[in-house]
Amino acid sequence: MIRKASISLRLTLWFTAVFVAGFIAFGLAVYWDLAQSLTQGRNRTLATRAARAQEQLQAAQGEPPSLRRLRLAEFSEGTPEGNLIHFVDGSGRSWYPEAPRPADFPWPGIPHRTRERYSETQYAGVPYRVLQRGVTVGGQTEWIFVAGQLEDNRRLLTRFRVGLLAAIPVLVAISALLGSFLSRRALRPVDLITATLQSINIGSLSRRLPLNTTGDELQRLTETCNQMLARLQDAVTRIDRFTADASHELRSPLSLIRGVTELALRCPTLTVEVREALEEILAESIQAASLLEDMLTLARADAGAVDLSMEPVDLRELLLSVCDAVRPLADAKGQKLTVRAGARAAICQGHRTSLRRLLWILLDNSVKYTPPEGRIEAVLEMNEIATSITVSDSGIGIPQSVLPRIFERFFRADPSRSQVEGAGLGLAIARWIADVHRAALHARSEVNKGAEFSFVLPANRQIAPLSEVTAHQVR
Repeated sequence: MIRKASISLRLTLWFTAVFVAGFIAFGLAVYWDLAQSLTQGRNRTLATRAARAQEQLQAAQGEPPSLRRLRLAEFSEGTPEGNLIHFVDGSGRSWYPEAPRPADFPWPGIPHRTRERYSETQYAGVPYRVLQRGVTVGGQTEWIFVAGQLEDNRRLLTRFRVGLLAAIPVLVAISALLGSFLSRRALRPVDLITATLQSINIGSLSRRLPLNTTGDELQRLTETCNQMLARLQDAVTRIDRFTADASHELRSPLSLIRGVTELALRCPTLTVEVREALEEILAESIQAASLLEDMLTLARADAGAVDLSMEPVDLRELLLSVCDAVRPLADAKGQKLTVRAGARAAICQGHRTSLRRLLWILLDNSVKYTPPEGRIEAVLEMNEIATSITVSDSGIGIPQSVLPRIFERFFRADPSRSQVEGAGLGLAIARWIADVHRAALHARSEVNKGAEFSFVLPANRQIAPLSEVTAHQVR
């Protein structure tokens, strides 16, 4: 799942994970260092008390036992946790205090291999640190046991641990917000590059990405994209020039072939076979001339050499005119052509010849791909948002898998559609005409249920008042 996420999200997650992992590692290191420091501090305290107790023993050397106990009692009373001092002679007998306080404190036994050892024990639910030190006084070995509670240390470590755990969610939130901000800020130039590249199409290949001389990877990416656009522009220019030149050069021989063929067909002495051959040549030359004209139109459009002068055009009148021209083709196949264009004019700014050609392409396609006795309907509608002309039919339809590609040049949807005459340039020209008029051309279809094409002209192209649209049948 993370591989499908955006780079910004992945950077945020990585930044958060690294930041939190670093914080946890740092916290554990500090926790361990604090625990060690507290333990060493307690050890130093116990060692100091044991050293002072040793001084008292050495100072009381040679004194009667009662004086020694008195001296140690005074020392214990003036020492914090003085009741946690225990003296044992070399035989393991406790001689001060005679009754250990507290009586049930778990003092460890005398070590056999070392003269000083630290250990920990529990008493009444409280941890204690115990120092066992062996000293020589008057030629005899004495053992000093000194204990100190570790509850304060444990509480301090507990507060530190709780604070460390409580800080993790806060740090996760802070690092996530900071990571998101930094990643978005770092990738903002990439978003700008993406938006600019998405706005560049075949008609605007001369545009270039703005170049910031930062010397980083984004500058190299921008330079590479600009170089790629330059190569694409050069390639498209060469293709357009070749298409325009080839189309222009082939028009003359095709016109000559058509003229000679038409002249030959006037000869009354032609045999049936020769006449059929000449008629086939004439039909093919007419189709080839139409194809060349379409290619020349698109080549000029790509090169920006087509200048369409806009003028007020009545879409209602234009639609009725085109339907009247298409009606003989529909009647020849037994198709029913219905038009609903309203009762009043629908005036807009446009190029009459181009709009007529667009409507002809849509209606002619419907006639071609609708079987005999089929239905074709053209509807003109107006509202405050747009003016639309919809051409629908009950023909063979277009598969959904190829529907997004039907406006591509030379694209034929499937073998059944390729049986119909045409080179696959009509809808590409229709899309170009719609783009020139800043209009939209949409297609919807279901296989064996027909197709529907909608030409939608935005309201800002209308120059006549809107009127109620009434149904009007044109037979």
